[in-house]
Amino acid sequence: MIPPPETVTVDSPRVACDGASDIPGGVALGHPRVWLQIDEKGYVDCGYCDRRFILAGGPADGADQAQLPDIASGASL
Repeated sequence: MIPPPETVTVDSPRVACDGASDIPGGVALGHPRVWLQIDEKGYVDCGYCDRRFILAGGPADGADQAQLPDIASGASL
C-alpha cells in the first residue's frame, strides 16, 4: 500500500472535506463538500481527494498510515 496524499488529525469523528480548504482560491479548486464519519478504525479517507482524517487519540493515531487499508467515506471493513 502507498501512503495517502495528505493526512489531517481531527478531534471530532464527523468531519467535512471540500478538497480545497487549505488552497488559496478556495473551493473553486476543490470538490463538493462531503461529510465523513470516522468509525471504530479511527480514520476515514475522502472518496474525492483521498485526504485521510485521523481521530486524535484513536486506534490509527500514531500508526504507520502506509499499512492501513483505505476506508472511503466512512465505510466499515
